[in-house]
Amino acid sequence: MAQNFRQELIGVFGYPVDENPTVVIQDAAFAAKGLFWHYLTLLVKPEDLGDAMRSIRALNLKGMNLTIPHKVACIPFLDEVDKSAKLIGAVNTVKNDNGKLIGYNTDGQGFTWALRIEGVELKDATITLLGAGGAARSIAVETALAGAKKMYIINRNEERGQTLTDLISDNTDCKTEYIKWEGEAAIPGDIDILVNATSVGLYPDTNVPNIDMSCITNELVVCDGVHNPPETPFLKEAKRLGAAKAISGQGMLVYQGAIGFEIWTGVDAPVEVMMDALKEAFANE
Repeated sequence: MAQNFRQELIGVFGYPVDENPTVVIQDAAFAAKGLFWHYLTLLVKPEDLGDAMRSIRALNLKGMNLTIPHKVACIPFLDEVDKSAKLIGAVNTVKNDNGKLIGYNTDGQGFTWALRIEGVELKDATITLLGAGGAARSIAVETALAGAKKMYIINRNEERGQTLTDLISDNTDCKTEYIKWEGEAAIPGDIDILVNATSVGLYPDTNVPNIDMSCITNELVVCDGVHNPPETPFLKEAKRLGAAKAISGQGMLVYQGAIGFEIWTGVDAPVEVMMDALKEAFANE
């Protein structure tokens, strides 16, 4: 019987991307399911994105993740965009379906999954979202669809912030308000969940979002979309100030990765294996 020595390849395009640990969780999942697949972490500069996207077909890659700064810029190179990703306006997962590139967005679904695991109820919740980029758009759409009743979007770029605000208001039942981020942002006092959806705090950045931290109380759930380091300076400060919960971006990373795994392979994702692999990778950090 002929043997197959060719691995099926998946990966991520990003810039920067060196500190992205997705390879750890996906390769662990492939091994657990007995799949001869491998995940590649690929540095792709913005000016090279077109060539990189075309390489998916040329190299017969099974698919690709997109991370900063490619989640929106990749869309013109796709043949089809999933309904949810189209509403979000950003793609983080691409499937190569026999040469047809289909875009999905699993970020927000991974985020809502992480909150469910932590016992955080989104239905009728009031949320403040810091940022309005690709990850923020995904989180905003999915939390609104999950039943959030009110959302404040704080962003420095007024056009981007207002665009996201209008998107949520026009397409969901969530009442949404834009707040321009100027200097130290004041956080509305009537919220249940505060989410950092910016890249502030992503390794090696040690900063925290420039907000008035007096908003953090023992009734507030604080979430960070940043997954590296596992506990960002923002989450450390939230814990020090007594937040009800401080939820890392690592759960979001694993759960969105699990959804991507299933899109690519058609196989149920071994979620516990993926989470254990990520924790082990950061055990000595």
